[in-house]
Amino acid sequence: MNYYEKELSALHRSGRYRERRIFSDDIVDMASNDYLGLAHNQAILQATIDELQKMESHASKASMLVNGYTKVHQEFENDLCEANGFEAGVILGSGFNANIAMIETLVRKGDALFMDEKYHASGALASKLIDGELHYFSHNSVEALEALLKESSAKRNIVAVEGIYSMDGDLVPKAIIELADKYNALLILDEAHSSGVIGEHLMGILDHYKIEVKPNHIKMGTLGKAYGSFGAYILASEHIIDFLINRAKPIIYATAPSLFDTLLGHNALRYIQENVNVLTTAIRERQAIVKEIIGIEVDGLIVPILVNDNRKVMAIQKALMEQNILVGAIRQPTVPSAIIRFIARLGVDETAFREVCAKIKRAIDAG
Repeated sequence: MNYYEKELSALHRSGRYRERRIFSDDIVDMASNDYLGLAHNQAILQATIDELQKMESHASKASMLVNGYTKVHQEFENDLCEANGFEAGVILGSGFNANIAMIETLVRKGDALFMDEKYHASGALASKLIDGELHYFSHNSVEALEALLKESSAKRNIVAVEGIYSMDGDLVPKAIIELADKYNALLILDEAHSSGVIGEHLMGILDHYKIEVKPNHIKMGTLGKAYGSFGAYILASEHIIDFLINRAKPIIYATAPSLFDTLLGHNALRYIQENVNVLTTAIRERQAIVKEIIGIEVDGLIVPILVNDNRKVMAIQKALMEQNILVGAIRQPTVPSAIIRFIARLGVDETAFREVCAKIKRAIDAG
């Protein structure tokens, strides 16, 4: 018996049905969030394997608060803090878990959470678990957020925004960060798509705006995108990290992050720091090519193209796959209107990238 027959049929009819697929290794990947191409970096992989093989255990074996916390975790946390200018940090199994940990834990009874309406689904889910008030504000609207903060009588105000938004690819305005500082609100920055991509040192939005880290700032970053690994981290003032370690369920009740993934992420951090000028130049070149061929200016490496038709985006994706190019066909509820989303990955060489952009432009124009 099919218990969800009607629901699945509705998804098919609306063009919103999704499925997992395994793509050929020789496809030109313009869909993944491997921004810097580090998921294919064999030197980083081999260095990680060599380090892991020297260890007595290759697995975490327990939660961080039992016996799962190791020097591997601690050293990576320390280097992340130093690179980003924060007092303390904690690593977790995924960005999804990190958002659940931060939002469900930090928003207490009597507090108010102000979340950008386009904040990631993990944050939206976490917001349903809080004891405090929840207020969504219009995307990137400084005026809407300030109006809410002015009216708030909450014990603590907490603002949640993204550095670069995952679908639109736009930056959070500097003025929103300044508003949080002005009203002494805790500021949660989801840097999943900005860490490793923007900033003088490629450390994300605060680095990009040259804003000094303040006690109210909380940064979350992921390892599964620019860092070519898997996992996430939260950086903040020491007392905030201490509170999360004591109260956040995804930290307390989950096995500590994989040693392999943590080492891989740490080696990626070192690689980014050692190659920041080369990577920055390559990122700017990709942005210029996108502007030249597609006609879109992007702040990072996410290129969203509005199509506004679920079936059409699927047809465009299929047409490009026939040319051995994979792009994202993003539909509701992930976005309000269907888009083609591709990533200007550094893992594709410049000549091939130009050719791919031209083919994407032709496929979009053909509709």
